[in-house]
Amino acid sequence: MTSENSTVGKFKYKVVFLGDQSVGKTSIIHRFIYDSFDENYQATIGIDFMSHKMYVEDKIIILNLWDTAGQERFKSLIPSYIKDSAVAIVVFDITSRQSFQSVDKWIEDAKNLRDDDVLLILAGNKADLNDQRQVTTQEAHEYASKRNIMYFEVSARTGTNITMCFNQLAKKLTGIETNPINQSEIKNTGFTLNAPNGNNTGDPKTPDGGKKKKGKCC
Repeated sequence: MTSENSTVGKFKYKVVFLGDQSVGKTSIIHRFIYDSFDENYQATIGIDFMSHKMYVEDKIIILNLWDTAGQERFKSLIPSYIKDSAVAIVVFDITSRQSFQSVDKWIEDAKNLRDDDVLLILAGNKADLNDQRQVTTQEAHEYASKRNIMYFEVSARTGTNITMCFNQLAKKLTGIETNPINQSEIKNTGFTLNAPNGNNTGDPKTPDGGKKKKGKCC
């Protein structure tokens, strides 16, 4: 896994967000860093960059989060941001069948550029809109399971499973063992996870710190 280690116990990773327009990539990042949700949607223009510091056990994890635009006119920019990333988080909207059907292409793009050197995560956003759901939890979970990747159902609006998702990501990157998640927790939260090593967890810890840097292009 790609990492830049400044000092012992301090790790830096590049995380790129992929997915169609309006699936909520920016909102997920804002919920994670600022614990807030902006009702006024504004499409990402080009690429945005934010950095966030987390503490996982005795390790300092710095996640450099690259928020890519989903519009067709910006897709030519995305490969350059995927090629040296440690993590690719592919986001779809559970109320949009089309966005789920696009997941294959986003995963293919990441694998073509990074092969097995990238940790793939699938995130189904807008879990708060369950009555408008077009993709079932079971279908998305089975999709992820067949591809041996992690799956999280989240809501940027309410914050459901956002912290859990990033804590699992940090633990996976640093090789920290995790405990099996309780099946009742999966049912109650709408959270499902398939980890390649079979170790699943529902042990969220609140990350600290965080700063925003803008790196727009175009």
